Amino acid sequence: MEEDKAQGMLPFCVVATVGTTSTSSIDPVPEIVPLCEQHMMWLHVDAAYAGSAAVVPELRYILAGCERADSVVVNPHKWLFTPFDLSVLYCRHLNLLRRAFSLVPEYLRTPEQENVRSGSDYGVQLGRRFRALKLWMVIRYFGHEGLAARIREHCRLAKLFASWVEADPNWELLAPLPLGLVCFRACPPDNGAEMRDRRLDILNEAIMHGVNATGRALLSHTKLNDKLTLRLSIGNIRTTEKHVRQVWELLNEQLELLGPQNFVTETA
Repeated sequence: MEEDKAQGMLPFCVVATVGTTSTSSIDPVPEIVPLCEQHMMWLHVDAAYAGSAAVVPELRYILAGCERADSVVVNPHKWLFTPFDLSVLYCRHLNLLRRAFSLVPEYLRTPEQENVRSGSDYGVQLGRRFRALKLWMVIRYFGHEGLAARIREHCRLAKLFASWVEADPNWELLAPLPLGLVCFRACPPDNGAEMRDRRLDILNEAIMHGVNATGRALLSHTKLNDKLTLRLSIGNIRTTEKHVRQVWELLNEQLELLGPQNFVTETA
């Protein structure tokens, strides 16, 4: 920020992430807050994925410092069992949002407009569906304890899956596991130098496509440190340990089918 100011630029906003897309990593919000306050910068916290996990008492630490942020967003459709699309925005300065977005032409003026909070005054969208209703129904049905129990179980299943990966010399974890997302890859120990780098990427991509083609599971991927990384995200309300074990079996079936002794790829 000091470098930007020295170059004539004016930084005005910091976006911290609680639960990044690729690995679900968590930025140190408590350390970021004082810097933003010191430089009078808006701090927005993107907790779209992981914010829902804070309903679990032992996971509330993931939102530490967020009470001092200027705005926080959570997407209940990602991990709170709510149909797409629904985002929840918390903001400490709603008056600033209204000053930025409110535009009320004559044909929208009503006698009640000063006594009610209209969503159109706090964003670019004028008309909108009643998205909040489905979240209200989910909360009413499961209650706090019901929601916490299910997210807690998802995290347990993710740790269980990760333990299988760590115990098997054919696989390796590629990122820490704070919540319900496991980042891993196949890495057979007897592959030799010729299986490194690009060939391992191709092997893991083939494994992913093979598992997905069965229709029994859906894996995704990312790139971490230039390594193609498989991602298992546990978040469906009906997922059980049986399903997670089936995924592990499918992965090993594909590895056996496509492993070093059988795997063929392009040559340089």
